Amino acid sequence: MDNIILEMRSITKTFPGVKALDNVNLKVREGEIHALVGENGAGKSTLMKVLSGVYPAGSYEGEIHYDGEVRHFSTISDSEELGIIIIHQELALVPLLSIAENIFLGNEIAVNGVIDWPQTFARTKELLAKVGLKDAPSTRITDIGVGKQQLVEIAKALSKKVRLLILDEPTASLNENDSDALLNLLMEFRKQGMTSIIISHKLNEIRKVADQITILRDGTTVETLDCHTQEISEDRIIKGMVGRDMEDRYPPREPKIGDVLLEVKNWNVFHQNHRDRQFLHDVNFTVRAGEVVGIAGLMGAGRTETAMSIFGRSWGHKITGEVLMRGKPVDVSTIPRAIDAGLAYVTEDRKQLGLVLQNNIVKNTTLANLDDVSKSGVIDERKEAQVASGYRNKLRIRSHSIYQEAVNLSGGNQQKVVLSKWLFTNPEVLILDEPTRGIDVGAKFEIYTIINQLAAEGKGILMISSEMPELLGTCDRVYVMNEGRIVAELPKGEASQESIMRAIMRSGEKR
Repeated sequence: MDNIILEMRSITKTFPGVKALDNVNLKVREGEIHALVGENGAGKSTLMKVLSGVYPAGSYEGEIHYDGEVRHFSTISDSEELGIIIIHQELALVPLLSIAENIFLGNEIAVNGVIDWPQTFARTKELLAKVGLKDAPSTRITDIGVGKQQLVEIAKALSKKVRLLILDEPTASLNENDSDALLNLLMEFRKQGMTSIIISHKLNEIRKVADQITILRDGTTVETLDCHTQEISEDRIIKGMVGRDMEDRYPPREPKIGDVLLEVKNWNVFHQNHRDRQFLHDVNFTVRAGEVVGIAGLMGAGRTETAMSIFGRSWGHKITGEVLMRGKPVDVSTIPRAIDAGLAYVTEDRKQLGLVLQNNIVKNTTLANLDDVSKSGVIDERKEAQVASGYRNKLRIRSHSIYQEAVNLSGGNQQKVVLSKWLFTNPEVLILDEPTRGIDVGAKFEIYTIINQLAAEGKGILMISSEMPELLGTCDRVYVMNEGRIVAELPKGEASQESIMRAIMRSGEKR
């Protein structure tokens, strides 16, 4: 494993107003899994976009050595011709096309300009077998889960004779089982001689699969750790990422819990698409002032669907049940009415549903409450800027100005802008759906601190998370969901990963 397949030397990449990469060096051995870690904004994705030709030669300084030669990639096609394939965090699949069509899109098997469908489907079956998928090649992407979609992306890479596979946050949207399956596949590819670079914030997964770990901080290379010559702990990686020890992953908090703010009673919802199928069954829960309440459950348990159906009926149909605020029934039949009732919902998908990425921080911050920054239908841009500046300072959003576009912010800072947008509506109860997904440990700590501050101000927090340690570290109570039902309610003293999983398994056995 001493063969160097890739060396990036003194890579420097500058955007207007910011130096994203500053003399970064990376050396990857052939046939290894090399992890790239760092806080949001450290430069990981930017470095991989330089390597893959997304940022073409000439737009950066430094050299790329691949297979012993200096390379100049002007397009993604240039790097793909040499077997360098990148799978981005946002999957590049066409939902309404089949698996086979997606795998060979732009790389069609054709004779005289006519697609050879029998050969395409036969080749697709071979590729799906390599990644462990048993779905038919004719299956539409929209009909399979995110875990399987990731495997389709890898099959697509294999169709291009990949030698160096780059995966950017491949397990960010996956449940534990799908994550394990993907990581095991990478380790199987390693046995076959394939080289992989994986970017991830899930340090337990990094420790499981990586041969070497390169840490970036503020656009520079901090160090590369060899996992075969030393025992690498998560705390050791975190220290390199943030430049300090983080003895406590969760900020301390002394809860001051008051009266019930939100009560949901006998909430029943039928599926959004399969309209004869009931998805949520008699869901009941409460959230008190100053309390952080968690909802745990496996993928598909109904957590997000519960939140979205309560918030303006933005998911599902044939919805019945009651929502009460401070003991009085409220109308949450539309999003504006839910906002007026004192609810806010921070979506799990900040890029698609939480932000207008091409808009700046100002426009995103005031988007959900334009009435407070306008008069007679005309927006007061000065007041709008004051609001955005206030939240930028309060939530410590790192940007060169309030006019920076959201697309150019790191994941953690994008999440803070989404929080700003909903805090500006002055909610009594804030529903947070996967609030730290895809952000690093340093940014997570800041989000947890913000949650604590909101609870201290008397707001109620309902938090959905797939990371059980996160729920246990931040919540005062945890509800457990399974198959569209609340199956347990655990106070902080009784909540553990074991008790949560036990509640899920027992409820499954009963049905």
